[in-house]
Amino acid sequence: MKYIEVTIHTEPNNIDPLTCVLMDMGIAGFVVSDPGDVDELLNKEHEYDWDYVSEDVLRLREEKAGVTFYLDDDEEGRGLLDRLKAMAACGKAGGAGEMEGDWGLPRDASFELIFRGADDSEWKDNWKAYFKPARISDRIVVKPTWEAYEKKGDELVIEIDPGMAFGTGTHPTTSLCVKLLEKYIESPDDVVLDVGCGSGILSIASALLGVKKTVGVEIDPVAVDVARENVERNGLADRVEVLQGDLTKGLDLKADIVAANLMADLVMMLSADVAKHLRGRSIYISSGILIEKQEQVVRAIRDCGFRILEILEEGEWCAVAAAL
Repeated sequence: MKYIEVTIHTEPNNIDPLTCVLMDMGIAGFVVSDPGDVDELLNKEHEYDWDYVSEDVLRLREEKAGVTFYLDDDEEGRGLLDRLKAMAACGKAGGAGEMEGDWGLPRDASFELIFRGADDSEWKDNWKAYFKPARISDRIVVKPTWEAYEKKGDELVIEIDPGMAFGTGTHPTTSLCVKLLEKYIESPDDVVLDVGCGSGILSIASALLGVKKTVGVEIDPVAVDVARENVERNGLADRVEVLQGDLTKGLDLKADIVAANLMADLVMMLSADVAKHLRGRSIYISSGILIEKQEQVVRAIRDCGFRILEILEEGEWCAVAAAL
């Protein structure tokens, strides 16, 4: 489809009234860029304890404040663009009365309007170029649905389409979890509980490693749908169940192995609940932990009655295997 990409730069204090004007015009979906938001989030030390801040986020502090949105490249969309051009021209010409009266914007508002033609093919599938088949453990290979791959030897191949869910399987946090699952799954009768299963990679890997029953639990309904599709895609619907839910709220599940590829703070918060859902061999595998948080997470896991079996590290990330 063809679109018109529109960006309106203005002073930060004019963003709220500008978005109100856009919504009145029927433009409901937009991205707001306000460099001040980044500083505000980073400075709220008592509300947030960030594990990691991407360089891309920090670079937002250097951007101009403004709003970006897309109009259909048709008669209606071009009409809206003409109205927006008139609004911006009023600001440049200093037409304070007209700005306030016709648009409901502050008298001192000024705008810089930039627009260009765009096609959804420019962005919707670009990320796929970076997702290639990858071996993530001794035996497990993850391949996207759109890539050909010839299995070698005793490899176990997971075919995945992450869709709108988090998880292509190639991130160190996932590969560390899979390596630990390879080591600690001992019997087909082991039951594996995958907490925060995302696109379903750990659940699928557990089944391919021989487990007869795996349950993936995920809060996000979109991720639940994606995970179920990936389970079906790999022919494992009879051995992998994906549930929408929260481990801390009423799930009555017992497993020999719990895998939680989350974040350090969530791992610490959930560890006590994980203990309640373990039986038999009682193995707890956690990942998504920055090495700088390792001691803090290990201490929290031990406080919940676990003993640490081993810690794997890759780059700036680590994963912990523990047992009750």
